[in-house]
Amino acid sequence: MRLATWNVNSIRSRVDRAIALLERHDIDVLALQETKCRDDQFPFERFEAAGYEVAHVGLNQWNGVAIVSRVGLADVEVSFPDQPGFDKDAGDSLIESPVLEARAIGATCGGVRVWSLYVPNGRALADPHYTYKLNWLSTLREQASGWLAEDPQAKIALVGDWNIAPTDDDVWNPELFVGKTHTSAPEREAFQSMLDLGFRDVMRAFAPGPGVYTYWDYTQLRFPRKEGMRIDFVLASPALAATVADASVDREERKGKGASDHAPVLADFDIGES
Repeated sequence: MRLATWNVNSIRSRVDRAIALLERHDIDVLALQETKCRDDQFPFERFEAAGYEVAHVGLNQWNGVAIVSRVGLADVEVSFPDQPGFDKDAGDSLIESPVLEARAIGATCGGVRVWSLYVPNGRALADPHYTYKLNWLSTLREQASGWLAEDPQAKIALVGDWNIAPTDDDVWNPELFVGKTHTSAPEREAFQSMLDLGFRDVMRAFAPGPGVYTYWDYTQLRFPRKEGMRIDFVLASPALAATVADASVDREERKGKGASDHAPVLADFDIGES
């Protein structure tokens, strides 16, 4: 199975690129983030014409996640259990906010439970959105722990834009991020807590860095200057990680007119017949 994840930064603007990506890499399952559209605006027909099924959740021009699969799409679940919502006026009760954003969707594809995740940005360390981010990650960890406890052999892929650079090798200049989000200790600890459960960042072994990035801001010539961050990941459960054969970043997808500010991450798994 070839699994890919990509923050597409508007599927309606980049559907041609997405279809070309599927064809170029012969992808079985593609997780998308930041589709930036409602369900009725998603270009389902383009993917279906290419031989893929699609599960999508999007509420407005912000956020939005999808799973595109040609190896089955079963037991679709919008949001993980107890997923926190966000309301800028909710104060300290963010986790009880009724406003659930379109940030997580799960489905079983070819025997693998795939979750397409768009982790909250956090914005600034003093912003309520940062507290929301940490609550969101904490709840995801609790759920993932439960999934593994229920079935230690479960093949689970937690993939997407994590909005965290877990080590200094994952950002071009760590000093620029002191006192900011994405590299703060609580965020990195939240990411590490997923690894402590047994999930593996499958690309690390194949492209350890430094200098391996998945995101480059549009401003200040970040991409040609190679000033990026690695914030998009495929985290595989122990049983799935044991089958990984390769992983990489398609940096070429970041080039050219109309590119997303993120590049796709690809991972190959030798899972046999499902």
